[in-house]
Amino acid sequence: MKERRRVLKENQGVVVSDKMDQTVLVEVRRLTRHPLYGRVITRTKRYTAHDESNQCQAGDKVLIRESRPLSRRKRWRVVRIVEKVQ
Repeated sequence: MKERRRVLKENQGVVVSDKMDQTVLVEVRRLTRHPLYGRVITRTKRYTAHDESNQCQAGDKVLIRESRPLSRRKRWRVVRIVEKVQ
């Protein structure tokens, strides 16, 4: 039987907090149109992501990928750091 692999979601965002051990808080922004008025709105969502090596700092731009549940709120992993903060 052939296995079906699930396509994992990926998001790019900015690290807001790195105060937890092996965990970062990533804020993802996306632009959407308002359903009635048509104006472009910025929507933000925060994800807790697993950072195995504790390399991420607040302000870094990172790529996160969906994963199995790692804790009560953590369901994302940091894939790579796209841009380091100065």
